[in-house]
Amino acid sequence: MSTQNFNLPDVGEGLTEAEIVAWKVAPGDTVAINDVICEIETAKSLVELPSPHAGVVGELLAAEGATVEVGSPIITFVTEAAAGAAPAVAVAPAPEEGGGSVLVGYGTGGGATSRRKRPAERPVRSSVGVIAKPPIRKLARDLGVDLTTVVPTGADGEVTRDDVVTHAQQASVFRNIETPEWGAVREETVPAPQSAPSGLARGVSAAPASAPVSDDRTESIPVKGVRKATSSAMVQSAYSAPHVTVWKEIDASRTMELVKRLKASPDYADIRVSPLLIMARAVIWAARRTPMVNAAWIETEGGAEIAVRHYVNLGIAAATPRGLLVPNIKDAQDLSMKDLARALNRLTLTAREGKTSPADQQGGTITITNIGVFGMDAGTPIINPGEAGIVAMGTISQKPWVVDGEVRPRWVTTVAGSFDHRVIDGDGMSRFIADVASVLEEPALLVE
Repeated sequence: MSTQNFNLPDVGEGLTEAEIVAWKVAPGDTVAINDVICEIETAKSLVELPSPHAGVVGELLAAEGATVEVGSPIITFVTEAAAGAAPAVAVAPAPEEGGGSVLVGYGTGGGATSRRKRPAERPVRSSVGVIAKPPIRKLARDLGVDLTTVVPTGADGEVTRDDVVTHAQQASVFRNIETPEWGAVREETVPAPQSAPSGLARGVSAAPASAPVSDDRTESIPVKGVRKATSSAMVQSAYSAPHVTVWKEIDASRTMELVKRLKASPDYADIRVSPLLIMARAVIWAARRTPMVNAAWIETEGGAEIAVRHYVNLGIAAATPRGLLVPNIKDAQDLSMKDLARALNRLTLTAREGKTSPADQQGGTITITNIGVFGMDAGTPIINPGEAGIVAMGTISQKPWVVDGEVRPRWVTTVAGSFDHRVIDGDGMSRFIADVASVLEEPALLVE
């Protein structure tokens, strides 16, 4: 018997630390290689860590909620491997920016690596007989779905992603899975930090050292992970790019009619369709006519330059359980209406699962934020860093509207856009928003 330490690995995102979100094992548990031992959260994604050893869990060396540096020990295993033997490892592909591979599960031995199935690739049967992969189980938890009530359609009775989504009858695209409400008592307290597990690694604290003390009138929320990354990016954007916002109220009745027809079309039977699809097509179409909204301000040693992109990596601001993410659809200008709808569906589901990859959040050229799903009419969004424009789509609701001199009920919405005034002037901003509005008023403009 021997004791093996497992250090927090580099998950291939170029980050130096991560938070222990939840332990999936406890001291004394028996684990196999690739069993999920914990969930960690970085500034970019939520990751399940697989066990690199088969044996018995010894100690948990980092508490839930602790921020741990890469390379610090987080757990020990008691194994039957001879002392000095090389433990099994799993190799994950490196991100697009780099080459080679990055160790996801590793020990201290120097033996040759071997590729094993990740936990997401292995179905797990629970005590009640439901067969589902770990990501599907997490999705079900996030959506509040009891897997024992889901009708499986996968091979050998396995519950698939589509089974869970269909059962949950998901709400509007990119709406928060659950919006917290005030409890009966307006003021709440934060429980005192729990004592760290025995053997807590030196240098690893159960709570941030700088966290303010909570009392019976306030609640202290540490700024870390996605919130920390988002706040830093928004401050950088707000104080470096001079924002100007314009907006226009429009009659979107024909957009709603088109959405209704697409939903009824057999060609879209397996695709979720919403007004966001028409909005996305409108932004792509309008960006072709006013390319500067799709450009970027680049600081150089000699001053600055404007990079005009002749492609559209369309960002969609997504309110997820982990916070605001902005994944983007690469080369969206080349997609048909149906392919764009499928891409939006995939982006939606991936964001809901918390599986949006760092690569999916990089390289965006222009962004849409759908604030209408929260009942908001309009807003002044902040530009995503590295871009020159962001478009906000407000709620679509029936309002009185003058048509041919008569007041009639119509589906009305507001389109707003914020722009970097260093890159694009007022006439360009106005033309772009007018073009987007024109498409939403008459989607037939998309037929070329």
